[in-house]
Amino acid sequence: MQGDLLPLFPLSVVLLPHNRLPLHIIEPRYREMIGEAIRDGSAFGVVMATEKGVVNLGCTARVLEVTQRHADGRFDIVALGVRRFEVVLLNEEKAYLRAAVQFFDDLDPAPAPIAAREQALTAFTALKAIQGLDLETPGLETPELSFHLAQAVPEIQFRHLLLGMRSETARMRHLAEFLPFYAARQQRVVHIKNVAPTNGSGQGKLGL
Repeated sequence: MQGDLLPLFPLSVVLLPHNRLPLHIIEPRYREMIGEAIRDGSAFGVVMATEKGVVNLGCTARVLEVTQRHADGRFDIVALGVRRFEVVLLNEEKAYLRAAVQFFDDLDPAPAPIAAREQALTAFTALKAIQGLDLETPGLETPELSFHLAQAVPEIQFRHLLLGMRSETARMRHLAEFLPFYAARQQRVVHIKNVAPTNGSGQGKLGL
């Protein structure tokens, strides 16, 4: 940011561009921060929090909707990921953390090969069906398609890896390899949940 400090919201999630993020705002300092973002139509940064502090990669977010306001001052919002950044310098002068940041985009802006896009989109569609996800299916020509497809995967380390990649082709190839494996794993989880109550035999579990 040009001389401005970006408010930071440390969370145990990784926000990606074009991804929606529902948030329940509890702490007074974050009520203040998000309240200012709502009032001014400004952005805030979502960064992953770890035991050692915040990581130096993040994504800006803008408030799409305030879904509920509670009598005690808490409120619920839906935010949308916008643009990636690197933290240059942290500032702790206010109740909430702020930072000087450097925005970045892809070094290779070309779309990924069609085969990788098709493979990843097929796996995304299967994953939606397996998990019953209420996500819009993007088209093959959607810009930064990889970020849209990654909405179906909550795994933090995988999302953080995508966040730092500066090539749509690299991200899509990674997704094309990972999504089929992840969808198959989730299918096994669903199957186990379905057969567990009957012990896999169509009979009720025996009390022990």
